[in-house]
Amino acid sequence: MFTGIIEEVGRVEEAGEGFLWIRAPYVLGDAHLGDSIAINGVDLTVAEIQDGRFFANLMPETYRRSNLGELAAGDLVNLERSVRPQDRLSGHIVRGVVEGVGSLHSLTPESDAIIARFLAPPELLRYMVVKGPVCIDGASLTIIAKDAESFSVSLVQYTQEHTNIVARKPGDHINLETDIIARYVEQFVTGRTAEGKNQ
Repeated sequence: MFTGIIEEVGRVEEAGEGFLWIRAPYVLGDAHLGDSIAINGVDLTVAEIQDGRFFANLMPETYRRSNLGELAAGDLVNLERSVRPQDRLSGHIVRGVVEGVGSLHSLTPESDAIIARFLAPPELLRYMVVKGPVCIDGASLTIIAKDAESFSVSLVQYTQEHTNIVARKPGDHINLETDIIARYVEQFVTGRTAEGKNQ
């Protein structure tokens, strides 16, 4: 489990079929083989550590559901280690299970902040609400606006400086994970409604 508070912006050193090498000296400070690290919001396992970088394997399902297959050497990625029981939950409950991809529509300055608007598929937008959480490339953010095809978040200066979001260009794909609580509630309510109709 993760919080969506990005700890380090790492750099891809090598991206091949089914694997990544990522330079990340900070998050590797206390990392061990088998640990979970979220890369752009995707929970991957540290399979090898070598000189301030780590190796992770990727499954076909990861390529189908995320933007990790588009990564190339030199790309910046958001990184977060999995939470420990005593950590503060500063963001929201993030599982590191990316549900799909959206794309950056625009970055618009607003005083010291930047309004980022993202296009997203309807099957993910249904779980998003204004003032609710969303995870974008692993970063926990609050939705400030939503319409039939997009949602927007406001990026404070800290987020601008400590994630890869402002380095993105319009059209770039981003990983999305919606609020797990919203999904559970929908499934529970749908199940109860179905039970009521069958009685």
